[in-house]
Amino acid sequence: MSETQASVIVVEDEPQIRRFVCEALRSEGWASLEAATARQGLDEAARGQADLLILDLGLPDMNGIDFIRDLRAWSPLPILILSARSAERDKISSLDAGADDYLCKPFGVGELLARARALLRRHWHSGETKPQHRFGDVEVDLARHVVSKGGVEIHLTQIEYRLLAVMLANSGKVMTHRHLMQEVWGPGHSEQAHYLRIYVGRLRQKLEIDPAQPQHILTETGVGYRFQS
Repeated sequence: MSETQASVIVVEDEPQIRRFVCEALRSEGWASLEAATARQGLDEAARGQADLLILDLGLPDMNGIDFIRDLRAWSPLPILILSARSAERDKISSLDAGADDYLCKPFGVGELLARARALLRRHWHSGETKPQHRFGDVEVDLARHVVSKGGVEIHLTQIEYRLLAVMLANSGKVMTHRHLMQEVWGPGHSEQAHYLRIYVGRLRQKLEIDPAQPQHILTETGVGYRFQS
């Protein structure tokens, strides 16, 4: 696909701004997909047709940082933040969570399109990560936040779900306690490994056939954990 055929998802709850951004994208010859909520944005991304996602952090149904982390669990789609939040901490949190660039409102159309072009150029040769996973009798659809075991839907808390998503994204790799803590809880929690043990135990109780002898969520003694499908 060439840059002139790009498809961009705009996740913005303010209709006027959303329409303005979409019109700017169309003026560049790109297709634009509108989403007023995080759920709509994730659904559009799950279709696998987009090349870039422009995201407002202030959404009505989900924190923008959580949106980024959820999407990053299964998709390498470039994310450009377009937000009125100009504080350094908001920029750092967004980029640490997996966003690729950050542009503050108000913004110029020229700069918006230039940043979008730069992200698109870097995206053309990136790989795809499928949002569906299956191990044992467990099925996970990361795009839709649905986890089932033996055909029965399993409820996971937000932290349990995020921990599972990180493990699935790193299947077969040994993940240290520190890495998992930073990925799931964020910077500043890397030394509180007792939280990690508690939530790994909960995941095993819900997903493993025998939690006492797990087949998928394995302990690497003294190091961390490894997910084995």
